[in-house]
Amino acid sequence: MKNVHLVIPDLFLPQEVAAEACAGLKLPALEKLLARAQSVPLPAESLEAWLCGAFGVADQAIAAVTLRADGMEPGAAYWLRADPVHLRLQRDQLILHPDVRLAADEAAQLCARLNAHFAGAGLRFFAPHPQRWYLQLDAAPDMTTHSLAQVAGRNVHAHLPQGPDALRWHGVFNEIQMLLFEHAVNQAREARGELPVNSVWLWGGGRAAGRLLRPYTKLCGDSDLAGAFAQTAGIPCEPLPDDVTRCVAGDDGDVLIVQEGMRRALQHGDLHAWRDALQRFEQDCAAPLLHALHAGRIAQLTLDVLQTGASRRFMLTHGAAWKLWRRPKPLARY
Repeated sequence: MKNVHLVIPDLFLPQEVAAEACAGLKLPALEKLLARAQSVPLPAESLEAWLCGAFGVADQAIAAVTLRADGMEPGAAYWLRADPVHLRLQRDQLILHPDVRLAADEAAQLCARLNAHFAGAGLRFFAPHPQRWYLQLDAAPDMTTHSLAQVAGRNVHAHLPQGPDALRWHGVFNEIQMLLFEHAVNQAREARGELPVNSVWLWGGGRAAGRLLRPYTKLCGDSDLAGAFAQTAGIPCEPLPDDVTRCVAGDDGDVLIVQEGMRRALQHGDLHAWRDALQRFEQDCAAPLLHALHAGRIAQLTLDVLQTGASRRFMLTHGAAWKLWRRPKPLARY
């Protein structure tokens, strides 16, 4: 029998909002899974860190992984993700909005402008996907960065690059904003009532590693990032079907399921969307998988809940699933 590994960022909420956000939710399968499983702390605090650990990518060098999935070979160069974003001034803060939807020709024009300006500085921008841009460098910068997911919906000033080269890159950050602000593509977008791309976010830097590990035989879910890791590792990847048991049918090895719906909802500050994503997970994933575990079609369910400073792993075997004395408690209690 196979094992099924679930990974969900932001399933648990901070205490101050959890009770209200979870009020009225019916989550019998998820609450049974959490109550009857063995629980241990988990060192990975983010999906990015978890994927790098699972697939053997050192130093969270994510740009080279996703670049290959987007159809370009990283070679020996150093790469950063340089994702197009919108920064909105709110009082004295610059709040980052990710997922600005661009057409391919818009992305190409904006990158061309950046390349023309930085041609003599050893910076080369590429947009193999309109929402995923990349920056190629001749030498590795001595700085640390924060992932796009860490900064989404937050003030960028507390998350700018740090380290010996940080001041130089703060200057690059400012130059990019000025170049994009005046570009005709953004002026046309604003005229249509669309968000302009007025900055990029640099993160995930590193050089391409060797072959990625292949810890699973299949990936299902809604995560583009997890899909890029699977594609680069040569693992089949598909959206979660209406009947999740189709993902785990047969005896062809362990399955990874990654659900990002709750994380995306919180990035946009939308607790209603978080509730909707959680309810769908209960109905479409937790309930049928728990049933399959009870029926002996799955040997073990592992649920990794990723939270900053509080990630936990819950491991539920076929035998433990029948420990009825382990009474469920409301999700908000976690």
